[in-house]
Amino acid sequence: MVDTNNLEGREYNEIDNEEYKKNYWISRLFAWWSRFSLRTKLLAIATLVVSLLMTGITFFALNSIQRDAGMNDTRYARDLGLLLSGNVTELVANNQKKEISNVAEKFWRSSRNLRYIFFTDSEDIVQLGIPISATPTSSDSQLQLTRRLKLPSELKKRPQFPLVRQHVTPQGQVTDVFVPMLWKGKYLGTLALGVTPNKKALASAALTRELTIAVFISIWVLVILGAVFNALTITRPVRELVRGVREISKGNFKSRISLPMTGDLGELLNGFNRMATQLENYDEANIEELKAAQIKQQSLIATMADGAILLDSQGKIVLTNPTAKRLFRWEGRFLEGKYFLNEIPEILSNDLHTNIESILKREKEKDDLRFSLGEPSRTLRIVLQSVLDTNKVELKGIAVTIQDLTREVELNAAQNRFISNVSHELRTPLFNIKSYVETLYDLKDQLSNEEQLEFLGIANSETDRLTRLVNDVLDLSRLESGKIIQLEEMDIKPAIEQTLRNYRLNAVEKNVSLSHDIEENIPSILGNFDLLLQVFDNLLGNGLKFSPKNSNLIIRAYTWPDTCPAFPPSNNDGAPQCELVSPLPKVRIEIADTGSGISQADQEKIFDRFYRVENAVHTEQGTGLGLSIVRGIIEKHGGEIRMASEVGVGTTFWFDLALAQSDKDELLTQSINNTDNFSNSEVSKII
Repeated sequence: MVDTNNLEGREYNEIDNEEYKKNYWISRLFAWWSRFSLRTKLLAIATLVVSLLMTGITFFALNSIQRDAGMNDTRYARDLGLLLSGNVTELVANNQKKEISNVAEKFWRSSRNLRYIFFTDSEDIVQLGIPISATPTSSDSQLQLTRRLKLPSELKKRPQFPLVRQHVTPQGQVTDVFVPMLWKGKYLGTLALGVTPNKKALASAALTRELTIAVFISIWVLVILGAVFNALTITRPVRELVRGVREISKGNFKSRISLPMTGDLGELLNGFNRMATQLENYDEANIEELKAAQIKQQSLIATMADGAILLDSQGKIVLTNPTAKRLFRWEGRFLEGKYFLNEIPEILSNDLHTNIESILKREKEKDDLRFSLGEPSRTLRIVLQSVLDTNKVELKGIAVTIQDLTREVELNAAQNRFISNVSHELRTPLFNIKSYVETLYDLKDQLSNEEQLEFLGIANSETDRLTRLVNDVLDLSRLESGKIIQLEEMDIKPAIEQTLRNYRLNAVEKNVSLSHDIEENIPSILGNFDLLLQVFDNLLGNGLKFSPKNSNLIIRAYTWPDTCPAFPPSNNDGAPQCELVSPLPKVRIEIADTGSGISQADQEKIFDRFYRVENAVHTEQGTGLGLSIVRGIIEKHGGEIRMASEVGVGTTFWFDLALAQSDKDELLTQSINNTDNFSNSEVSKII
């Protein structure tokens, strides 16, 4: 077997040897060329110019000779075709086929340059062909052919003019002549001739071409010698020096010129290399510090919580950080080089136009503005700062800083609402407690036992009211803290019944019908008993607050969607059928009342923290935290609280709870996601 590795190794060695020889001879040629003087090199330049001029003249003459030879061949072929056509047209018109054959044969024998002669009729059927043999078809026509000749389409466009063209065959070039035969304005057919070039003319043209090529090669030998001479002595060193200067100007301080030159040029190249070495050492000493500063700057801009945009002196975008792209919905867009005012919302562009123009015209150096835009509204603070050069003279651009103050504004508003609501809620029970306690303290001897007990009962009720307020705030804080609650298998019916018992007396006092509708054999769920009691308590308590006398309040619990058999019954009696695969059902809870209802404007904010609905029916004060707490608890259970309401008709709240056999890990993941959404709900609505 052949060792392929050894073969490949020998091939690589041969290639290396060839490269070495090539480099060796090139270096020898460079060394030889460097010994010539400047005068000799200038002479080489003159030789190159003269040689190029002579080469151009030679090629021009060669092309002229070849063009004249071709024109002579074309002219000769056309004249020959016209001559033959003039002799046979009358014969063709009189249908004298034998005479036509005799004339064509004489032409064929008298000229050695004829390759073929064809006569066709008006339908392009070949009537006579030389040297093609004829096929006799009748007694009076011995040379009739049955082949059709495909004539050029150009001939039919101009039938009164002969058509001449040339083509190349394996035997040489042939000139085709097509002469239409017209007699008294009538088209009789076409005469086709094939003419070969004159052999003497071909021999003369070949000799001229060979002499021209020989002169051309001789001239270019001198040209190459002159070019090499010039390149090795003057042109190449200067070109390399220019290249090196360009590389240095681009910041490539590693550029060097390695040419074995002596004299003034050699000293110039060595001086350039020494300069490049010093610049490289200086660059290496500072590049690390510059890179570190650049990385810090880029990291700072990219991680800024505020949006940052850098504009040039014309107001075009140079740089944007991720926060700015998010604020203006620029994700995935290429903005560099575009006008800043054209890329932001029109209402903001109109407001900022004057301020940016003022900074670009150096009328001011800084500006601070606030805007509210979008639906829902967003509050933005935009700071414009001019960027000057190191001398504080020329304006380089504008630094734009965008701060989204929406969260702060909303938090301030929420804080104000909280302080207002809580202070009001605290002040009323504290005032009542203080009033009744002071009365007991000052008039204890003058009050009967019944009055003292009444005052103490009122103080106790107000204390419970304060406790509920503090508990609501603490509950909301726990829900927003992200703490994971424990879900266990439980029966929903006892929790509903206990809630109804707690509010039975209140419903009787307001003459409100309180009932429940729980599906029989309702399955167990995954939930937290105490938290669900709080949900029922808040929803049922709100229902009673908004329900007038003689109204109804009901709690329903049923499986949703209805369970379906995995396989439909075989006997189809027209009853509704289920899909083969149905979704895993859940337990749906509904709390519906026939009270005053909630307006559409209030429905959009009903679950917001500290928001309260006040109307003629609802006379009791609250903190506005109840429904927000309900939403947080339901989302902790992996569900979502929903509502439907119409003013004057009533309100229905509903939510779904997972069955006991549900995946706890999936519910935990959903609960964590819901907690994040719950904590950031108000901010996400704004953004």
